[in-house]
Amino acid sequence: MNIDIISVFPQFFDALQVSLMGKAQDKDLLHISVHDLRSWTTDPHRTVDDTPCGGGAGMVMKPDVWGQALDECLFPRAKSEDRGLVEGRDEAPAVPLLAIPTPSGTPLTQRLVERIARERDHLVIACGRYEGIDSRVSRHYEAREGVDVLEFSLGDYVLNGGEVAACALIEAVGRLVPEVVGNPMSLVEESHGAGGLLEYDSYTRPVTWRGLDVPEVLLGGNHALIARKRREESLEKTLARRPDLLKTCDPKTLDKHDRQFLALRGLAWIPEATEIELRVANQADCGQLSALARRLFPLACPPELSKDVIADFCEKNFNDEFMAALLADSENYQFCVVHPQGAPQKLLAYTLIELRPNNVEVREYGEGAALYMSKCYADPSVQGSGIAGAILQYAIEQARVAVADEDRSVILGTNEGNRRAKAFYKAHGFKVVGRRIFDVGGVANRDVVMRLGSAR
Repeated sequence: MNIDIISVFPQFFDALQVSLMGKAQDKDLLHISVHDLRSWTTDPHRTVDDTPCGGGAGMVMKPDVWGQALDECLFPRAKSEDRGLVEGRDEAPAVPLLAIPTPSGTPLTQRLVERIARERDHLVIACGRYEGIDSRVSRHYEAREGVDVLEFSLGDYVLNGGEVAACALIEAVGRLVPEVVGNPMSLVEESHGAGGLLEYDSYTRPVTWRGLDVPEVLLGGNHALIARKRREESLEKTLARRPDLLKTCDPKTLDKHDRQFLALRGLAWIPEATEIELRVANQADCGQLSALARRLFPLACPPELSKDVIADFCEKNFNDEFMAALLADSENYQFCVVHPQGAPQKLLAYTLIELRPNNVEVREYGEGAALYMSKCYADPSVQGSGIAGAILQYAIEQARVAVADEDRSVILGTNEGNRRAKAFYKAHGFKVVGRRIFDVGGVANRDVVMRLGSAR
């Protein structure tokens, strides 16, 4: 890649001769030429600026001087083959890109940088000073064939000139040129890399420094756990510092663990909304909760149950009065719900946990000390969002807080033919510990009993 820089302070760019940028030039991966704008002036004082038309503070850089400089750098008389073709290409180089740093420009992002590195062979950077370059310069080259123009900004602040932004652009683009960075995976795992997230925390030896330890998981040699830990750190950091990156990311880049991790923290990819709220239900949720329960319960029933039997069961067990009684008894029952942020009337999932159960399964498989998860349902519209796993984890945590025992085991039952439900609970640490018969409207259903944690 060929890069031409035009500035009134060419010595500013001596820094590009060191580190990776310097090595890349030594290897002919980058060709960086720095030009003094004053070389194109014609008056004894080498003037590059003048007072603004219409009055105002500061000075504006002259279009005639910039025009001469840019014409020579953008359209050199040397034949195109003298500059060479990009390795692996058979066609002529792409048209040059004129990049002009300005606070009013397009924000410079990693995706934009990647596109420049992928599509351009020749980059010309015009570093303005004072009140900037006469606006006709960018308009002239935007209308001219054989060149593209990019006015870009590093952020919502003003610098003294374009040199700092030029260095940032060159480093960001240059490191993406093949072979400039030794380990290509560095470009994937870093902040704003191919993964789109902020980078996880980094550590090295000594293991203990000034009372702070390297996280133990990084020292155990379990690479799967290390990868998961780092991924969660990236998600947590991005959610805290740059939630905009997550809200606009492609959900396909997130696996089921990522989606559950984010859903537990109030972020999901569902038709209703991106931001969600997980909370313990209250009496105001009664009507919505009973309606959701009546709608979702049939979806988990085995095919041998008739619609009439299911409807009768729902009418007896999921009516408003029955739900209201359970909601009122917070010492023994706990509902948790999920809904879009700011829309509590739109419930997407719910759980019911009996805090002090008295049933056969708990006595037999939990030795009387277990919590009993009676219900855990999520609307089909949020399938794959991570909400189901999030509310399961959230509900268990809240129930353990309610009974003041963070290690309390949890018992549940699910139909033995419901492979999806069994796989879901197994993925969250539940193990099959027995069998039971569950009566629905006088029809005996065979269930498996599953437990999370050890019996006491």
